[in-house]
Amino acid sequence: MKILIVDDEPLARSELDFLLRNNPLVDSVSEAEGVTEAKQKLMTDQPDLMFLDIRLDDGNGMSFAKFLKKEEKLRPYIVFATAYDKYALDAFDVNATDYILKPFEKDRIDETLKRVDRILKKPEALVNSDMCKNPRLSVTVDERTIIIKKSDILYLEAQNGNVLIYTKNLPLISSKQTLINLEKQLDPEQFLRVHRSFLVNLDMILEFQPSFNHTYELTLINGTKITVSRSYVAKTKKVLGIG
Repeated sequence: MKILIVDDEPLARSELDFLLRNNPLVDSVSEAEGVTEAKQKLMTDQPDLMFLDIRLDDGNGMSFAKFLKKEEKLRPYIVFATAYDKYALDAFDVNATDYILKPFEKDRIDETLKRVDRILKKPEALVNSDMCKNPRLSVTVDERTIIIKKSDILYLEAQNGNVLIYTKNLPLISSKQTLINLEKQLDPEQFLRVHRSFLVNLDMILEFQPSFNHTYELTLINGTKITVSRSYVAKTKKVLGIG
């Protein structure tokens, strides 16, 4: 998922950024010092989830959340991340997903991410499996929609708030859609997540080799090498039929 941190304290942003980037559910993290910058980031980055402080130099996080309640196109899921516990009840009025107190704890952050991930995946059960079986993938690029044959895709990579799609024949495609969103449209029997930033077409894999620090490396048919992170090694081996 794509996440935006809104906090006017650099140390608090840095601490939360570190905890988030070490969770495999997170594709990218961006930061904003206040409400003004956050509004810009919401339009350009389109995050799935926003960690929002309440007292900000240029405004109030609770007021900002109330504003976003009316702006459905901009509004991500909101988790208040603050040093003050007295606003917890107000958070329910603006439909906040969670309320976390500083100093942050890894287990608490991970719990919140799991909750939001479940929410993001709920619509999946309502979508007909035809979306995954459809041989074409629709990708939004700026104001255009590009149609790609799924069988031509080599791999997808989340990078700096974008998803880069590498194919056999087309030029590199860059989209603001999240990797999780695109993954929902791909057949899990054909495409495998091997890293929080990489989704690979199984038919494009040529080699699987051990690498550094208990990780592994895939070599694709075009020579591209992709790291398989430790948390995905077991599943990758199972899917590839490696004992």
